[in-house]
Amino acid sequence: MRLPSLRAVGTEAKLLLIGIPVLIWTMLPLYHMFLFSISPKDSAFSGKLWPDHPTLHNFEVVLKQQHYYLSHFWLQLWNSLLIAVATGVFTLLIATFAAFAISRLRVKCGRLVMNLALFTYFIPAAFLAVPMYRTMGSYGLLNSQWALTLAMVTIATPYSIWVLKQSSDQLPVELDEAAIMDGASPMQLFWLVYIPLMAPALVAVGTYALLLAWNEYLYAFLLLSKDTSVTLPVGLGNFLAADDSPWELLMTTGLIYALPPAAIYYTFKRYMVSGLTAGAVKS
Repeated sequence: MRLPSLRAVGTEAKLLLIGIPVLIWTMLPLYHMFLFSISPKDSAFSGKLWPDHPTLHNFEVVLKQQHYYLSHFWLQLWNSLLIAVATGVFTLLIATFAAFAISRLRVKCGRLVMNLALFTYFIPAAFLAVPMYRTMGSYGLLNSQWALTLAMVTIATPYSIWVLKQSSDQLPVELDEAAIMDGASPMQLFWLVYIPLMAPALVAVGTYALLLAWNEYLYAFLLLSKDTSVTLPVGLGNFLAADDSPWELLMTTGLIYALPPAAIYYTFKRYMVSGLTAGAVKS
């Protein structure tokens, strides 16, 4: 058996010396969030590494909506899910057709349109919140979940088109030529050749758009106002308005809210890595 060289061992040791502190620093906020969620109210700020009397009562309060700030917990969670899934679906539809037209059909000025869309990222999304608010007001969409969905699709689509276009450029042109010689129409080329080969990139882009909408706070706060229509991040903001905020309930709700995106990410992690890596390489 071949032993690793001293240089390789030294390199791995350096990586561990860097990686372990970074991992600990990254996990600390999550650990403290978990500590808050299992701590009684009177000992939430004890500063101990483990509470003296850990409890799951906070989870019961949240799941049973037993606090007035949590009276619409399940409805707001459903709103978040609905808007996130709708954003992912619409972003995928628009970005997939646009990338196919630009990369495979090579429509005139397609690359110019894509680059102009990417220029919107030079302006921070927070600066576009007020113009977006006014636009949605002009079309009578304020306080409608369509307003937030359309805003999130607008933000997610340019990057999604770029990723899918770059991934599409990696596909051999000979596949298109062979399909066309066999009599395939552009739509048949799209459904039978393009979509199956682009599956990893499509999963990556759809997951990206879904998580972007799931975690959004600023646009949700501006465009939605009713307690029954807002997403859960906006509902969590109500906790900060109280003089004596129930931090243990806030952290418990935040921990529960973090579970679905974590599950989605780890379910599609393989596709996200391959999809985004392929989209980042330009031939």
